[in-house]
Amino acid sequence: MYFLKPISDEVRLSQNIFNTHKKTMRLILVSIFACIAAILQAAGGFLPGIGYFLSPLSTAPILLCSMFSIPFGIMSYFLTIMLLFILQPTELIVFPFTTGLLGLGIGASFSFFRKRISIIATGAMLLMLGIMCLLFIFHFPVLGPTVPDSFSFLTTGSIFLFAFLYSWLWVEMALFLFKRLKMSII
Repeated sequence: MYFLKPISDEVRLSQNIFNTHKKTMRLILVSIFACIAAILQAAGGFLPGIGYFLSPLSTAPILLCSMFSIPFGIMSYFLTIMLLFILQPTELIVFPFTTGLLGLGIGASFSFFRKRISIIATGAMLLMLGIMCLLFIFHFPVLGPTVPDSFSFLTTGSIFLFAFLYSWLWVEMALFLFKRLKMSII
């Protein structure tokens, strides 16, 4: 079955090869990924309209960096948060709970799980928790003004369905990008 197919063996092999490079090269790669993520996330504030379509792409650099190495993925996540503090402070509440957390969660889950469904579910749960924290704890309208900020099962179910489909999309995109990128990095 499609969801039960193991997909992370190639990622694990690439992690071992990536770790043989000098630490300087790995740190440079982390900083490049963090800069790309910060620019893409900040695009929503700098370029109204088209920037909102670029902003979700900030998941990709964090996800790819986490696929190569979890500690370096965490480093790129926090470095992106620091860069956003300088570039676009209004994105500081969205990135750590949504796009950044999703990239970090999916990228790290490639190291812990083998099957596609486990990786997708991990990303979906983290994204759902991040969105629910923003909505129900911080009362930040991350999904727009039409979604109520009081808890309801309909809202929670809708968020989970969206998070699962969005996570699935990112897992497939990550596999495609990883195969293209690993030849130039490794």
